[in-house]
Amino acid sequence: MTPEWVHIQYAETSQFREVYGFAGSQGMVNLEGIRFATQGKRSKTLAVFMHPATTLQLLPVPPALAKAGVDVLCAGSRFMKNDTPLIMEKVALDLGAYIRHAKEKWGYEKIVLCGWSGGGSLSLFYQAQAQKPFVKQTPAGDPVDLSGLIPADALIFQAAHLSRARVLAEWIDPSVIDEADPDTRDLELDIYNPKCPNQPPYSEDFVREFRSAQLRRLRSRTAWVKETLEKLKKLNTGELERGFVTYRTLCDVRFMDPAIEPNDRKPRWTFLGAPETANTGPVGIARFSTLRAWLSQWSLDDSNADGPKCARSISVPLLAIENSADDAVPQPHARIIHDAAASSDKTFKVIKGATHYYQGQPELLKQAVDLCVGWMDKQRLL
Repeated sequence: MTPEWVHIQYAETSQFREVYGFAGSQGMVNLEGIRFATQGKRSKTLAVFMHPATTLQLLPVPPALAKAGVDVLCAGSRFMKNDTPLIMEKVALDLGAYIRHAKEKWGYEKIVLCGWSGGGSLSLFYQAQAQKPFVKQTPAGDPVDLSGLIPADALIFQAAHLSRARVLAEWIDPSVIDEADPDTRDLELDIYNPKCPNQPPYSEDFVREFRSAQLRRLRSRTAWVKETLEKLKKLNTGELERGFVTYRTLCDVRFMDPAIEPNDRKPRWTFLGAPETANTGPVGIARFSTLRAWLSQWSLDDSNADGPKCARSISVPLLAIENSADDAVPQPHARIIHDAAASSDKTFKVIKGATHYYQGQPELLKQAVDLCVGWMDKQRLL
């Protein structure tokens, strides 16, 4: 299959631009993607991959699925490779533009949404709104119209987490005392510090205390975001948005103690490398954010793109896949989505030994692809 560059453009108006380019107040949103389709062969089904904040055509699963004979679209949102200003509701609109194009311009009859990693909760959010839209505005109060989304015909939730907000709630470093100074920390909760009095294996009491402290920090950050947005509105100076930094956001007792929700993951390791380094690195989740983006994607109590809640609203066939050595997605998440889904036809599978990216695991990548293709065939989508 030869990769084909895809350009989608549609009109939108908004108060200000959240991305570079001819968008927002300038009238048009421009999207780029890559389609893998067999030349001279017409397929009735398109598998659509979209991650809110990155592109997926260079990652293992989409090209491998295409090589297996499935038409695949890797759809980039307007926020690809920059989630600082990301609004989940606008990502859903972007995904809807691709699906409408696939149906009306390319002539596909069936769409399979493939929610890999951060695309899992996005796919659930999209499908829930496409089936029965209820979101009328973003969590910051900006109007948004999701009523025209075209539902997918099936959904694959693969190596994916519950939501961006929920995973941040489980990864944010609770030892940070001063948001302006990441070096001021509570030693009792500073699990990457060798001097921390709490060391693995952790007690149940400590894990509870750690999780509660994570929620307190996350909600305190959200309260500050709301206060700042309200202050900007009252000032009425034309400043509508503001960016900020949140330090140390990849800290989880599971990284240090493999006995907590055990699977086959490598101890003291994450998908971004050593946990101590990843926790402070510039590519950490939620590291850079705008006020509106925080409420839409990172606020546990405000984000509309909550995986379990959205799963309860979907009715299409669902395949949920857990990678048993996943070093990014927490072990219970795929099962939670499977159990929450309202779909009468749903399947849960575990790929034993598979890591998040299948790096150096061609046989397990093949197993994952064969599982997806076999399931789609059983659903009469091929």
